[in-house]
Amino acid sequence: MRYQIGEKVAFLFEAGGGIVRSIDTSKAKSSVGVIYYVEDETTFERPFRENELVKIHGTDYKFSDNEVDQIIVEESLEAINHVVHKETRTGYLKPIDVWEIDLHMEAITDRHSDLTNTQILNQQMGVFKAFYKKARAKQIRKLIVIHGVGEGVLKEEVRTYLQGQDGVEFFDASYMEYGKGATQVEIHYNW
Repeated sequence: MRYQIGEKVAFLFEAGGGIVRSIDTSKAKSSVGVIYYVEDETTFERPFRENELVKIHGTDYKFSDNEVDQIIVEESLEAINHVVHKETRTGYLKPIDVWEIDLHMEAITDRHSDLTNTQILNQQMGVFKAFYKKARAKQIRKLIVIHGVGEGVLKEEVRTYLQGQDGVEFFDASYMEYGKGATQVEIHYNW
């Protein structure tokens, strides 16, 4: 568990914060995970998942937009799906050096309905850039970036970013497996 009873925390996706009053670990092994009950400024205890909170080392519960974006990126990286020998729809196994990330906001965070399109795009790109840097550091050779179809804005942003990187090739990922909504990235080291 990341937080302890009595610790001060801030709410990551809304203003405010409070003190952890109790912890429910009964759902820890499920997709819900550990639930923290936080007493907010109005003295109500509210349930939060671990990735919806951040520890406070003082009395200030306010964060700048840049700080919130960075926290969201760090939290999202913990949930990145590193694919290791995953069976595909076509029945083949992907090799161990293929990493896959889903940039749909629903995959990144549960709380995004109050964000503007610009804020959503900035968060998606922040998560993608951090994912890409982590993959480079681990010398992963192939990435699958699931960006969806939509209006093509996220796809274009991802590809524009990749154009500026050394030793990188990218193209549409397998249509049979991902439809039109994914880009395959191949990274060549010592190129």
